[in-house]
Amino acid sequence: MRNRPDSFATRAIHHGYDPMENEGALTPPLHLTSTFAFETAEAGGEMFAGERAGHIYSRISNPTCELLEKRIAVLEGAEAGLALASGMGAISATMWTLLAPGDEIILDKTLYGCTFSFMQHGLAKFGVIVTHVDLTTPENLAAVISDKTKVVYFETPANPNMRLVNIEAVSAIAHAHDAYVVVDNTYATPYLTQPISHGADIVVHSATKYLGGHGDVIAGLLVGSTELVSEIRLSGMKDMTGAVMAPFNAMLILRGLKTLELRMDRHCASAGTIATLLEQSYGVQKVWYPGLDSFEQRGVAKRQMAQFGGMIAFELGGGIDAGRSMMNKLQLITRAVSLGDAETLVQHPASMTHSTYTPEERALHGISEGLVRLSIGLEGIDDVIFDLEQALPKRPVRSAA
Repeated sequence: MRNRPDSFATRAIHHGYDPMENEGALTPPLHLTSTFAFETAEAGGEMFAGERAGHIYSRISNPTCELLEKRIAVLEGAEAGLALASGMGAISATMWTLLAPGDEIILDKTLYGCTFSFMQHGLAKFGVIVTHVDLTTPENLAAVISDKTKVVYFETPANPNMRLVNIEAVSAIAHAHDAYVVVDNTYATPYLTQPISHGADIVVHSATKYLGGHGDVIAGLLVGSTELVSEIRLSGMKDMTGAVMAPFNAMLILRGLKTLELRMDRHCASAGTIATLLEQSYGVQKVWYPGLDSFEQRGVAKRQMAQFGGMIAFELGGGIDAGRSMMNKLQLITRAVSLGDAETLVQHPASMTHSTYTPEERALHGISEGLVRLSIGLEGIDDVIFDLEQALPKRPVRSAA
C-alpha cells in the first residue's frame, strides 16, 4: 500500500479499478447489459430488499457506471456519486427527491437557460416556491431564507456571465436553516473547485462538458453523502425521471477523466491569455474572467478556485449587432453551444442557450443582450488569437487632414 495520498490525476486514472481483477484488462470492461443474474432466488430477494449488495437492473446500477460514480466521488471529495443521462437529469432527479409542494428553493439570479426553465416553469407548476436572490452577496440569502426553504441552488462560475458565489458563506447560512446546498460545478470541474470541501451538500455536473471533454457524449453526474445519493438514485432517478446513464456513455466519461487535469491546465492557460487580449482590444466594452485583476469578485475566485477556468464572457461596444458580426467573421472558432470541448466554441446566450428567459428576465438576471460566451479549446493559442483578432472590430483609420 502507498503511504501517501494519490494526486488528482492518479485518482482520475486509477481509482476503483484493478486490472488483475478483470483478467488483466487495462481499460475497464464495458458492461452492456440491462439485467443481472442472481446466484439464487434468495440472493435476488435480498438484493431487492437492500440486504445484500449487488446489481439488479441497469436502470438502478451498472458496474461501468458504478466505477465512474466512485471516481467522480473521490475527485470531488464526496462519499458517493451517481451517474445520470444528462446534466439536466442530475438536476431534476435531485430536485424531485428533495422538494415537495409548499417547499421553497432559493436560486441565484443567473442560471443556465434550461435550469432556469425547469426551476421557474417546471418546479413552480407543481407547487414549489421559487425565489431568486443575488447570492453574490450572502447577506441577501440571510435576509430571505425561512423555514420553508429546503434547497439553495447556484452555479459558480455562473453560465454565462461568470458570476461567483462564495460557497462557504452561503452554505453556512443555508445550514443554519436546515436547507440543502446544491452547486453546479460544471464550469470549474473538481480540478479547480471542490464545493463539498466548502460546505455544499450536493454537487451536480453536466458531464457532457469538461469531464467528457470531447463533445461526443451527453451525460450528468452528481455527488454527495451516501445517504443523499442513495435517496436520489432510488427516488429521483429510478422512479421519477428514469434519467439513467448508458454504460457506453459512462465509458466515454471515464476516458475523459483520465486527461482532465492536462486538459484543464491548457484550457485555463489559454483562457487567461485570451481574456487579457480581449480586455486590451478595440471595441471590447467589458470582459468577465475570474483571472483578470479587473474581475469584481477576484477575491472569491482566489479563495475557492485553483485556477480560473476556460470560459470567458465579453461584450462589444456595438451590442448584439457587433457581436453577431464578429462571430460570423470567425474562421477557426466554431459557432456552437456547449463548452469544455477540444474545439474553441462561441455562442450568443440571449438568442441561444438562454433564450428560455424573456428579454425582461434576462435584464433582471444579469444576462445582457450583447453578451458573447467563449469556451476556449485546446488548439494552438496563436491560431485562436489570430482568428479573434481578424474578427474583432478594427479601430477606424484616420485620414490625413
